[in-house]
Amino acid sequence: MNGLFARQAFTGFGPLALLPTAEPPPLHTIRARRPGRLRTLMRRDCPRLPGVYGMVDAAGELIYVGKAKNLRARLLSYFRTKSRDAKAGRILKDTRLLAWEIAPSEFAALLRELELIQRWQPRFNVQGQPHHRRCVYVCVGRRPAATVFLAKQPPRTAFAHFGPVPAGFKTREAVRRINDWFRLRDCPQSQTMIFADQLELFALPLAPGCIRHEIGNCLGPCAASCSRDDYAKNVSAVLSFLRGEDRALIDAIERDMTTASASLEFERAAALRDKLDSMTWISDHLRRVREASRHSFIYPVRGHDERELWYVIHGGRVCTVLPAPHDERSQEEMSKLLEGVYRRDGMALGPPGLHEIDGVLLVAAWFRRRPEERLRVVAS
Repeated sequence: MNGLFARQAFTGFGPLALLPTAEPPPLHTIRARRPGRLRTLMRRDCPRLPGVYGMVDAAGELIYVGKAKNLRARLLSYFRTKSRDAKAGRILKDTRLLAWEIAPSEFAALLRELELIQRWQPRFNVQGQPHHRRCVYVCVGRRPAATVFLAKQPPRTAFAHFGPVPAGFKTREAVRRINDWFRLRDCPQSQTMIFADQLELFALPLAPGCIRHEIGNCLGPCAASCSRDDYAKNVSAVLSFLRGEDRALIDAIERDMTTASASLEFERAAALRDKLDSMTWISDHLRRVREASRHSFIYPVRGHDERELWYVIHGGRVCTVLPAPHDERSQEEMSKLLEGVYRRDGMALGPPGLHEIDGVLLVAAWFRRRPEERLRVVAS
């Protein structure tokens, strides 16, 4: 049975995603059965340069991929039994071949590491795996009365979507509370909607489809309890909150919680605290994705070999990487390419896709942790 689902044998890291027509950097390998022998060979051959490395087991399977600013120092850390973590020890125990590839810079190594994890899906890697991060989009839509709902992919019935954000209970709870706060419906699409401004020839008393209207958590568009305009105002308020334009909801909950606590209404204060946690959690996640998606600039990086590469970043995505222009002709070619990326193609950019979010957050984290690098970028 194991043979039916055997992993592909490792023969090399493969082509560069950002430079598909270029030859990949040379692959350096050392092989030994014992960790001590691997360490001796690694000390002899591995350089003090940035790059990516891989660990291959006895069956020829790539079991781990990592990146390093200094390959030699990083790989040596695996052999320090007193200071390494337990996972590093397990990886090294299974390793029979060490492979590495030199990168122009630490940033290049970071991008290459994510690319290789997504391509090879090594079993010891957790971050970056294509299906490790289960994400969904927060959607607003569904006619004739819009609601907030979650979807793996935004459907045609959604006229706005935000994220992606981690899937799970906290996200579902946050969406439920958003619908309650803004008094939007969350009933099935099969429920008939009748607004107050829809004229009926023979008006009949209408009963709400659920108790949410009775307890004040829904405007009741199914029972003619609100007009289309009233409902649309609440939908607009939801969109302002999800876009990060209006924090009135969070501020109001904080005030109510403080008041309830001061009045010794501890149960109410605890309920408001839970509501605040959900709203703040979803707001913070959407803000991080929003901020990450705003990165649009050229990031010049000079490598260890003194060559400068331009990373063209738009909407948080690294679109391509090019050698820095050095003469008039190359400057003209670069201008045309950048015009295409930032003008024509840029018009279609929306929130990052599920396959893009890891890369977008990776780029954002790089500049967040290294604010001095953000000062070096060139505006698009």
